[in-house]
Amino acid sequence: MQIGFSVNEMLFLATLVTGALWVAWHVKLRGLNRRGEALTKKPLWVSFGAELFVVVALMFTCRVAVADWPKVPSGSMEPTLRVGDYLLVNHLAYGPRLPFTNTAIETGQPQRGDVVVFRYPPDVSQYYVKRLIGLPGDRVVFNEGTVSVNGLPLKTEVLNDNVGPDHPSEDRGQWLVRESAASPERTLKINPFVQGRLLLNLADAGLAANCQSAHAGAWECSVPAGQYLMLGDNRDNSSDSRVWGFLPHQEVYGKAVRVLFNWSDLKRAWTAL
Repeated sequence: MQIGFSVNEMLFLATLVTGALWVAWHVKLRGLNRRGEALTKKPLWVSFGAELFVVVALMFTCRVAVADWPKVPSGSMEPTLRVGDYLLVNHLAYGPRLPFTNTAIETGQPQRGDVVVFRYPPDVSQYYVKRLIGLPGDRVVFNEGTVSVNGLPLKTEVLNDNVGPDHPSEDRGQWLVRESAASPERTLKINPFVQGRLLLNLADAGLAANCQSAHAGAWECSVPAGQYLMLGDNRDNSSDSRVWGFLPHQEVYGKAVRVLFNWSDLKRAWTAL
């Protein structure tokens, strides 16, 4: 098992250090009071350590147990998420995970269609966000960028070809497609010159054992127990389960529920996902 070391783990260590300083400071104050001595000058380790304990502890508790606010660094989930979006991640949807471990106090299970934040399996110090397409036991068929789940027919509709200057520059020349095979409905971005024709990484042992690929852009997988199949909504520009394999359940971190804000586009504030 890999051990993650990211913001939460750093906040946990900071909580331990400032907490120890807070205890030491109060022990020192009680000693001074017993001897009847007055404090002449507050030490720097108090101002920059002990007095920060409550603030750091509250930040750590909030991030781990209730909600988080990571920033989207790439366009792999466009058009649902944009570069620079800050996300509201609900930890109570699935249950908070303890720092330095993948142990969760589970309060719910990921559902098909959720936008999930998780520890990137090849490097669990990184967090990724993708859409959950396949639950354990699902049969997922992928064709030309869109999916069918458990034998249901492909349900897609081209909404816009994004031709012209009125569209965001990152969307121009791309198709926006509504996909509804695995609820809830969502809008995808598909490159008309690629249309999902990216190779499935059958060098990955999990994919090789559970998937078959007729040709680039056409494959099907049975999702194994305790794992999920994750795809980006920007289907032709996403490093997802097609590249690094299925997502183990223990790496799930939380459910992204809203865009909090984006400094480059304030109209995106509080957008539901």
